Amino acid sequence: MNPFIISGIQQVGVGTENFTESWKWYAEMFQMNIRILEDDTVAERMLPYTGNQPQKRHACVTINMQGGGGFEIWQYSERKPQPIPFQVQIGDLGIFAMKVKCRDVQAFHEEIRAKYDKISAIETTPDGIKSFWMEDPWGNFFQIIEHTPVYRDMKRLSGHALGVLIGVTNIEKALAVYRDILGYDEIVYDKTGVFQDWGFMEGSEETYRRVLLTHSQPRKGAFSEIFGKSYIELVTALDREPRKIFENRYWGDPGYIQLCMDVSNMKELGKFCAEKGFPFTVDSCPGDIQFDMGDASGHFTYIEDPDGTLIEFVEAHKIPILKKLGWYLDLKKRDVSKPLPQWLLGCLRWSKMKFE
Repeated sequence: MNPFIISGIQQVGVGTENFTESWKWYAEMFQMNIRILEDDTVAERMLPYTGNQPQKRHACVTINMQGGGGFEIWQYSERKPQPIPFQVQIGDLGIFAMKVKCRDVQAFHEEIRAKYDKISAIETTPDGIKSFWMEDPWGNFFQIIEHTPVYRDMKRLSGHALGVLIGVTNIEKALAVYRDILGYDEIVYDKTGVFQDWGFMEGSEETYRRVLLTHSQPRKGAFSEIFGKSYIELVTALDREPRKIFENRYWGDPGYIQLCMDVSNMKELGKFCAEKGFPFTVDSCPGDIQFDMGDASGHFTYIEDPDGTLIEFVEAHKIPILKKLGWYLDLKKRDVSKPLPQWLLGCLRWSKMKFE
């Protein structure tokens, strides 16, 4: 048994050119309206990915109480963000789409279609699941997947991040990260061909190999129950040379900037990653110095998959439960393997954002 715990997808990073507009849109469409943390300071520890210069930024982590991973919405405050200079296609290298769960695809499709038009028809994935696609106003793609379990029933149709779709050049090599380190050890399907359910996206007429992964065992850890089951789909383009989505751009520029996993026992995880040939490229806490991000604190690190896609690990030490009353949860004082009680995490709903 590994001496560390990976509890699930904590969040998927989304770089933007307008922090407030993006957050408001994700709250309206996906109910991403619970603020876990917000920070408007300088990112000093990501120098390998920010031109070797500290960069001021405005960022938040926001969730939907019905369960799944959150969104980290991220914008440079002083440097002009550099958008993707080309149309992202299926299989381009990096995270090219996010999977978002909903409890009823037909009903949610009708709800979205009534207020937004960049959506596809309802299709069926290779494993027989109903889904449809959306493109946000900034060119980010979302695959909406029917997934009925909810953590806390808020009487809404949507959940939040269920997973990601990642373009890779070689799936076998990529499995060394996604299966052997992150623990996505179960293959739901491994298909090669032209796929009808991708018709909404650029390049859908071409041939791809797609491998959908999940984890065979339930996750453990403080937040494992709210994160729930998650999926990573690895995609290789077979008819063309894929482009690297973040080539010649900085981490934090527009697009999906990283996949973040919630972990415990970062030191042991670091040893394990190094032994597997994927050492940390960033470590926020050299010499065990605590890292603060606004009202929260913890330890974050990064590795790269074989194509340079960024995987973040976060070990949370302190998070705000009810900031107005000075109520914070100290995670260093509890058994890291046990999930937090639902009544406690349910208090996070008091941090709901209100947008004008």
